[in-house]
Amino acid sequence: MNTKKKGPAAVAAGNQKRPLLVSLRYYKGFYLMFLPVLIFAIVFHYLPMFGVRYAFYTYKGIKEPVFVGLQHFEKMMKMSGFWNAFGNTITLSVIKLLLNTFMAVVLSLMLNELRSATFKKVTQTIVYLPHFMSWVVTASVFTLILSPSDAGLINALMVKFGIVKEGIYFLGDKNWWRPMFYIINVWKDTGWGTIIFIATLSGINPELYEAASMDGAGRLNKLRFITMPALSNTIITVLILNLAKVMNLFESVFVMQNDAVTQKSDVLHTYIYTQTFNSGALPDYGYTTAVGLTASLVGCALVLICNKASQKVRGRGIV
Repeated sequence: MNTKKKGPAAVAAGNQKRPLLVSLRYYKGFYLMFLPVLIFAIVFHYLPMFGVRYAFYTYKGIKEPVFVGLQHFEKMMKMSGFWNAFGNTITLSVIKLLLNTFMAVVLSLMLNELRSATFKKVTQTIVYLPHFMSWVVTASVFTLILSPSDAGLINALMVKFGIVKEGIYFLGDKNWWRPMFYIINVWKDTGWGTIIFIATLSGINPELYEAASMDGAGRLNKLRFITMPALSNTIITVLILNLAKVMNLFESVFVMQNDAVTQKSDVLHTYIYTQTFNSGALPDYGYTTAVGLTASLVGCALVLICNKASQKVRGRGIV
């Protein structure tokens, strides 16, 4: 009797020959665990895609949709509000992405230099915490901190030390809203963004640093020739993956937006929200669907362009 165990290749070959129904029964536990995820993806990600057809229809209230072809897209191209929102979306999203990634890398490098494991864990926990606050809570806290009245901590300190004579309405001033938006986003998301970079840093072979020390390399040279090259692939991957979210900016803007700063803060999704619910007229869901479809296509194009650039620079992409 041959009792020799089959190798991985033989097992894989046997699995390939197994009929589909037999495989389903054999791996039924795995398929049952996967089923809720599959149902969620179909219901919330794939079924709504059929609604894209309304971008080519006029659809108001409970009336039957009327096919209008590319009329909504032509209207969109003539709307100054759309172009303002489009420009704001690109500007706010790209600068936010670059700032958050840069600060996450810097913070990761600083945490990686900590020698005390206990202090490092405590620090990591503290910087992660803001990520778990909802944007509604975050906006409420910073609205209070940045308030132009005496209740605002920042303005109270600035007036006390003679930096300004009277409080500044940071979230109600067109010149101050964007800097405050970037600062609040960095505060909230940087800690969470360090997780993947710290994981990359922990995977660097310590022998490389030891060899560099024997060759007389200082801390800056180690950072330049060992740490940053190891992080470069991760940074590019994170940037490309996050570019898919560039056109999805909504919640962080919506909770801090007000009429005084709409020109500087209105993005595509807040524009869609306004056109749907606050336009003062019966909303045309076809037009807002067309705007949403355009945002999705632009986001897809950005990802493909950056992936192509990655192929040119690194020799490979991630898509």
